[in-house]
Amino acid sequence: MTIAVYPGTFDPITKGHIDIIVRASKFVDKLIVSPAKDTLKNPIFSQEERVELIEHEIKSQNLSNVIVLPFKGLIVNFLKEQKATLLIRGIRGISDFDNEFTMANMNKKLHNNIDTVFLPALESFQFISSTLVRQIAMLHGNIEEFVSENVKNKIMEKLNNKSN
Repeated sequence: MTIAVYPGTFDPITKGHIDIIVRASKFVDKLIVSPAKDTLKNPIFSQEERVELIEHEIKSQNLSNVIVLPFKGLIVNFLKEQKATLLIRGIRGISDFDNEFTMANMNKKLHNNIDTVFLPALESFQFISSTLVRQIAMLHGNIEEFVSENVKNKIMEKLNNKSN
């Protein structure tokens, strides 16, 4: 059984993330989408809220071999716990590749049985990042093209609660 983990902050989960999840789920027996607890990004959603958002998106895609499990600490330790051998990473451009390539080599050094699979973003998703989506939303811009209706509503709800 091939088990892969797709880790990230997913704050918020975007249509680009969903595309990577759908594509990765086709070549593994089990895909674990894993929102990170330990992040330097100061997410607007708690880890529990991100899990709920991801689960909603997976359910809407009918992906029976995909589950959501949050993690904290080193991703290689989480992969060992889950008996996963593949780490999935989405790549939007050259700068992503450079950073991800370095991390892949470090992860391989930390745990030799883990391989990283890079999935290039489709052209229509290459410019989407969670950071930009949050910034656009905070400045009252339209984010419908980048996230699902559910995610958009949760972001707007979160931002409205912060401003009150």
